[in-house]
Amino acid sequence: MILQTLESYNPVFLAFLGTLFTWFMTALGSAFVIFFKSIKEWLLDTMLGFAAGVMIAASFWSLLDPAIEMSNGSPFPAVIGFLLGGAFLRLIDLLLPHVHTAHGETEREGIKTPWGKSTLMFLADTLHNFPEGMAVGVGFGALAHGGDATSIAAAIALTLGIGIQNLPEGAVVSIAMRRENMSRWKSFFWGQFSGMVEPLGGVLGALMAVAAKPVLAYTMAFAAGAMIFVVVEEMIPDIQKGKHGHLATIGVMLGFCVMMVLDVLLG
Repeated sequence: MILQTLESYNPVFLAFLGTLFTWFMTALGSAFVIFFKSIKEWLLDTMLGFAAGVMIAASFWSLLDPAIEMSNGSPFPAVIGFLLGGAFLRLIDLLLPHVHTAHGETEREGIKTPWGKSTLMFLADTLHNFPEGMAVGVGFGALAHGGDATSIAAAIALTLGIGIQNLPEGAVVSIAMRRENMSRWKSFFWGQFSGMVEPLGGVLGALMAVAAKPVLAYTMAFAAGAMIFVVVEEMIPDIQKGKHGHLATIGVMLGFCVMMVLDVLLG
């Protein structure tokens, strides 16, 4: 009944609501900093591994596989969109000033600026969140082209998966800022604020999906490529730099399974 009711809503509005939820989960994770100043490294690596696993599974089960199905089994639209998504994130990675947060890395990337480390941490997390919001938006935007209860459930599964993995991500960025001697409340504010880009990415992704059905498969694959780029370029190298790479790998496996189960059962 609930899913049938949702069919009557505008897909862009649903994307906005979905990404408000994922933003809320980022804020909830960021709230950990109010009670804790640090996270044990083994737990940090496991949580980030879990988040990476969710993103990998979501990229295939919720985006690439539907994109191939929409193309009557042809892989080429998915391949093109996937590579364009990675290229787009690589361009942003080269231009956007940022620094990784997982293990206190000091190497700065992107255009050189005088900005402090806390600002660069915020920008790095924002870089992670944008393709996640876009993926949720594309999932809901696809409903404009003949969505039913099943496809709505798939979009909800993707939203839940992204939201779940935002919980540890929000905690990591806010606690990393706290380690830089920022106050608890400022660390919380900037940690949750980095998630505000998800509703923006969600609305943009939904509008792109609604605008042109012929390129929907490309759009879905684009979002998948952007997420995989973030995972391979930044998340996995970060969690493998520590002493608990095996726990991080287990986290990836568990995150992948959770997202796969969500997508299969709901989608």
